[in-house]
Formats: sequence, C-alpha cells, structure tokens
Amino acid sequence: MSPTAGPVTVTVRARTDLGRTRDHNEDAFLVADLTTRTVDLTNGGPHQVGERGILFLVADGMGGAAAGELASSMAADLIFRHLIESWNTEADTSPEQFTQHLRTAVEQANDRIHLYSKEHPDVRGMGTTATVAGVLGGVLYLAQVGDSRAYLVRAGAATQLTKDQSLMQRLVDAGELTEEEAEHSERRNIILQALGPDARIRVDLTWQRLSRGDILVICSDGLSGQVKREEIAELLKSQQDLDSLCDQLIAIANERGGPDNITVVAARFDGAGLPVPSEVGDASYQHYPTGEPDSDEVPALQPPPPAPPPVAPAVEAPVPARRNGSPAMMTGVGIGVLLLLLALYLLLRR
Repeated sequence: MSPTAGPVTVTVRARTDLGRTRDHNEDAFLVADLTTRTVDLTNGGPHQVGERGILFLVADGMGGAAAGELASSMAADLIFRHLIESWNTEADTSPEQFTQHLRTAVEQANDRIHLYSKEHPDVRGMGTTATVAGVLGGVLYLAQVGDSRAYLVRAGAATQLTKDQSLMQRLVDAGELTEEEAEHSERRNIILQALGPDARIRVDLTWQRLSRGDILVICSDGLSGQVKREEIAELLKSQQDLDSLCDQLIAIANERGGPDNITVVAARFDGAGLPVPSEVGDASYQHYPTGEPDSDEVPALQPPPPAPPPVAPAVEAPVPARRNGSPAMMTGVGIGVLLLLLALYLLLRR
C-alpha cells in the first residue's frame, strides 16, 4: 500500500444545498491541501498532491435547531486542525502513520464534540456523520463514521468505498434484507454511530489504490438517498465537467423531493504517478489492515448463542473439623475426660 512514485494531480469541485424541506443546512464539507495548509482547492486546478497529501471531508449534522450545523462544522475544523498540528510535524510520512493520524483526528473530534455537548445543555445530544478521505501519493485512505458515503467511478462503473454504519446496512450484511429493501425501509435513516453522542466510536478504515481518471464522489445522504451510484456513473459518461456534475446531482436530488440537505465533493485524479485503470483492476470496499475486528456492532444483531443446559448447584462435601495430634492421643484425652466426669458425679451423690 505504499504510495506510487511520481506526480499525482487532483481537480476538485464541491457544492452544498439546503434541499426542499429543511429550513437550515446542517451539512459541512472541507477540501484541504495538507502540505500547504490551505483550503482553497475547489477552484481552478489541477493541483498537485504534495508530500503531506490532500484531505476531503463531508459531514452531515443532526440534533435540531443549530446543534447539527455546529457539530458538522466542528468536525471539519477539528479534524483539519489536528492533521495540521500532528501529521504535518510527523517525521514518519509512511501510509501507516497517515492512516493512524486520520483515525486519531476523527476520534479526537468525537471527544471534543461529545464534551462540548455535555457542557452546553442547549445542544446536548448533537452529532454528525463524517466521511474523511485522505490521498497520499497514489493511494486513497478513508475514515468513516455514520452514513455519508464515498464512491469511486472508474472506467464507467461506480463503486461504494464506504459502508454505512446504519441499522439497515447491518441487516443487509446479516442477510436479513436485500439492498433494495433497505433503501425503501422506513428505518433507513437509523445510524449506529456518529461523532458526538457517545464518548467512544469505532472508525471504519478503508483504502483504495488510485488510477488515472478515477473520480471520487463524497456525499451526504441527502444525495445518496435520492441518486443511485449507477446514475452517478451514467452522468459522468456524458458529463466530465465536475462543476456541471455537482450541479446536476443536486438538481436531481431536489427534483426527487430534496428531503434533506445535499452535499457533494467530486475529485478527479490524474498524473504520471498513477497507473492506468487496467493495471489496477476494479475498485472495491477494502478494509485497511489494523488487526481489529471489522465491526463491533454486528454481534448485537446476531441471535444470541443457545443457553447452556442448567447445571445443578455444586454440593460441597462437608469439611471435617480440623484436628491437632495423633488418634491415640485424642483417644486418651477422651477417656480422661470421661473419668473426671464420673468422679464428679460420684462426689455429688454423697
């Protein structure tokens, strides 16, 4: 998984929209150059990926009033600041260290949002999803919490690189529902994790080697809930301009009701440092090897193991009273006591 040698370039565009039914926008996005510490990559381009990489983020806040908006903006700011302060001063620039810093940035953002929520009752319970993507060299690394999504479009086909941390996804993984049934379920918006509500989270880390012409699309569920990944790939066959792609995707989501805020970040990768698609193969959902279980939520949805047969309570054997001395000695003492009692009896009878 070491980055490919040679220059890698990226062109990025992003949009966020209120949608048709919400009165304020709780989504947030971020695109940042971690080498130059700038956040102005969504204009112009292509931009070269520097030694410290590029960061992409989409966060979908929740909590009502201004709480969700605050949570998502805090997540974007905290994750960016942590990487600037820690990753940019890291002597080891290996992919292993990069992914560790990505995960730590997300975990620490959760800590700060959770603490802020506890200290401010007016926003207690606020939270946000976070799909965080970092590109280092020719490799894409993703840190996922919640149900915002990342897709990769390669050679005309779109692949989902993240898995929703949602009830429906767990049921699909367990074989209880099909993907189509999950998409139409009334419980499709129930997520199992978010930044903020709980003190501890599990960050799902995945990775993907990039190829020339790959297009990364990160979006909130206001888009993924209305536009299928196959439709994104179909649009790109006739529309290569990323500005127009973002506009069309948001327009389609709004035409289908726009029930939520809609955010999309689209990035095209190129450069001599990337192989051609045929040398990389198909994109897929791939866990980054951390040695940890794939999920700590699946067991909760599996049937409990059968109860063991009842076991009769153990009956403890009586413990003999502790004795001191030999049996002969104890017998002699017993006889002496009996003779003494007999003598006292005879004296009392006189």
